[in-house]
Amino acid sequence: MKRPAIGILTWREGKRFAEPTYFRRLLKAGQELGCTVFLFSPKDVLASGKQVRGYVLDAQGKWQGRLFPRPDAVFDRYRYTPTQAFKDYVAFRRTSDFLYANNRLANKWRVHEVLHRDPRMHRWLPETVLYNRKNLVQMLGKHSFLYVKPLNGTGGRNLFSIEKRGGGYRLLGRDKQRAKVQSFITDISAVQRWADRWTRQEKFIVQQGLHLQLVPSRAVDMRLLIQKTGQGEWSITGHGIRVGGERSATSNLHGGGKAVPVSDFLRPRFGEDHAARIVRDCEELAYQTALTLEEHFGRMVEFGLDIGIDVDGRAWLIEVNPKPAREIFREMGAIEQYRQAIRRPLEYALYLAKTQGREGREPFLKRKVASR
Repeated sequence: MKRPAIGILTWREGKRFAEPTYFRRLLKAGQELGCTVFLFSPKDVLASGKQVRGYVLDAQGKWQGRLFPRPDAVFDRYRYTPTQAFKDYVAFRRTSDFLYANNRLANKWRVHEVLHRDPRMHRWLPETVLYNRKNLVQMLGKHSFLYVKPLNGTGGRNLFSIEKRGGGYRLLGRDKQRAKVQSFITDISAVQRWADRWTRQEKFIVQQGLHLQLVPSRAVDMRLLIQKTGQGEWSITGHGIRVGGERSATSNLHGGGKAVPVSDFLRPRFGEDHAARIVRDCEELAYQTALTLEEHFGRMVEFGLDIGIDVDGRAWLIEVNPKPAREIFREMGAIEQYRQAIRRPLEYALYLAKTQGREGREPFLKRKVASR
């Protein structure tokens, strides 16, 4: 019997890949699941579309390319970069007829618009507008704390916060290399000029900042991973609290943050009952976000949600990542959740291949979710 083949669509330059460590673990998980997993980029699909030059590991653990038949399903892990290669990938996705486990998601502003149109999402959404000078001043008139984020940014790069403080404005951010940048400006017009310089090369959003300082001088949020199972149902794989580095605008682990189990973090601050209610609310947020976005954008396989929990215990959806990392589980020592987080996209891709994608034709909001 032919082993099912799952292709992983990603960036490639020679034998260099965007996420080599993660991909090695994906290939190992594929072996455990009894399927063939290979990496490929848009340029690796032969003109006929019937064969793909895929990359696997040889006996010495080195990447080797060889020809494969068309994959039975494809898991798309091609992540945004401001390059021609990414534009080529977008064009490839528009014309490719592979059976994909996940569609593309739009930029942060478009995602916010889609979520905001669903009244069930309103209680979790901070106020968000497109960046321009007028919107920035209006938002500073309504909120003492703001985030300014690139529409397509990832990993905490190229964003900054503005906080009214001591008769002026404290600006704190991370540039494209994640280096910390900070300034204190007393004049609003100087703030506008500073922000204009930062945002001149791409489009940004301005988002209501939240009082998330559950640890003094540190950004804190929850990273929650919700994924499809091998039965085609949404299920929460796990979550953790990320505590940012001191005086950092973000809680990202690559930026010096640390990971803490949710219950260990929330219980001492809110008490057992309130902490349990917060977790239930965050999980409800996750299921509704997945269903709302899937209804609009089509089939998806996983989302990493950044959820803010304010000093009153209210949950806020900060950001949605359709191609999330899962290192938070390894950082917390939750090894079984980490393994599950790696396996689940392959299990769902295998389910799709078996059903030939028929589940994707059902009304999205009528689909079952795994037991909560």
